[in-house]
Amino acid sequence: MSLIIFNTLSGKKEVFEPIRENIVGMYVCGVTVYDYCHVGHGRAGVVFDTIFRYLKYRGFDVNYVRNFTDIDDKIINRANEQNVPWQEVTEKFIDAFYEDMGKLHIQSPTEEPKATDHIPEMLAMISALIEQGKAYESDGDVFYSVTSFADYGQLSGKNIDDLQSGARVEVNEQKRDALDFALWKKSKPGEPSWDSPWGAGRPGWHIECSAMGRKYLGDTFDIHGGGKDLVFPHHENEMAQSRCANENEVFANYWIHNGFVDINKEKMSKSLGNFFTIREVMEKYPPEAIRLFLLSNHYRSPIDFSNKNLNEAGIVLHRFYELLDFMNELLPDNVFEPDSDIMEKFKSAMD
Repeated sequence: MSLIIFNTLSGKKEVFEPIRENIVGMYVCGVTVYDYCHVGHGRAGVVFDTIFRYLKYRGFDVNYVRNFTDIDDKIINRANEQNVPWQEVTEKFIDAFYEDMGKLHIQSPTEEPKATDHIPEMLAMISALIEQGKAYESDGDVFYSVTSFADYGQLSGKNIDDLQSGARVEVNEQKRDALDFALWKKSKPGEPSWDSPWGAGRPGWHIECSAMGRKYLGDTFDIHGGGKDLVFPHHENEMAQSRCANENEVFANYWIHNGFVDINKEKMSKSLGNFFTIREVMEKYPPEAIRLFLLSNHYRSPIDFSNKNLNEAGIVLHRFYELLDFMNELLPDNVFEPDSDIMEKFKSAMD
């Protein structure tokens, strides 16, 4: 049986056909390192770790790239609040990320690039977009012109006319259109900055993944992933700018998005103030039980965070270990050959 992937871009299941035989390039958007990871981050981590593991199990050589956003308004604000250099904030929470994800048994990707290590790649991409008339400079800022890209909205299914009519009027006279988004931001006094053809500044959020994806995986690669909340605007913007800068009709062939972790039918998130950090949950539940809970629903479906569901995951985990102990008693030499029919059913279900 062929491996089937639900592609957000087409809205349907498709047979997976990698660009190069038996080789997979996969880019997954990582975290912005200004705070401890919450359970929603944990779900994305576990989902794509499982996909990574299964692709390797199926015999693919996987180049898995997951980035760190290590420059951002939230990082700058946190550094100012604590009166420390911004690098101290990012280093602290990158270390915390590794500690938390390690306890969830998440394997390291092939590449883990940081945004600030790839400023030259971003500047090259922004310059190309300006040369093509897809972006414009305005008093030190550079914006992508959304209306210049005919396929904008293709990934999210949003209509550009509806977006324009519903757009909030922004207090930003530098933009030509309210939908245009920042590729390069002019730095304010005291903010971290890098030199650019348009003056001192720092990159916008969307451009970093386009630049790093191209560097490590090429102009077109197989899989782009992330949480469902990234479909719009982040991935929509990524696709638009990448297709133009790379002068290519395709940026990623398959787009995979995991569902939310919900509390009372609302998405768990920092912005809503209804989130639990992975660390807080691990004070009450073992990491393996949390990992099993995060995989207890289909990866595209929402999952309900509750003490009841976590307790049930702990019970199921205990039964797994009881079974393993029982098998060790039956097979003292640990020689076990799985039934071929069972393994075929497993692969068929996973595929």
